[in-house]
Amino acid sequence: MELEKNYRINSLFAFYQPLLTVKQNNYMQLYYGDDYSLGEIAEEFNVSRQAVYDNLRRTEKILEDYEAKLHLYQEFTARNHQADQIQTYVAQHYPHDAALNRLVAGLEHLEEQ
Repeated sequence: MELEKNYRINSLFAFYQPLLTVKQNNYMQLYYGDDYSLGEIAEEFNVSRQAVYDNLRRTEKILEDYEAKLHLYQEFTARNHQADQIQTYVAQHYPHDAALNRLVAGLEHLEEQ
């Protein structure tokens, strides 16, 4: 469960990071991106562990609120799922259609960006 939560928060952070303050960005990057402990972050910024913890929880809530309003992550995962289904279908049913396979390859390229 914790791994799923971390993955979700990291994903939301990737989408909504520009909307966060510098402090929120720093704490989130260190905690979720660089795997710093609360104590290490607290020492880095000369604050208490509780202050870091509170800031991280508030920022997680902010990220969830952004997602509830904007749905960027939800729409991204839905598009990726649909693209995967298209790729699988084309590979199974039209493996020799060069034009269709080029279009699917273009779709794969867009997913990676």
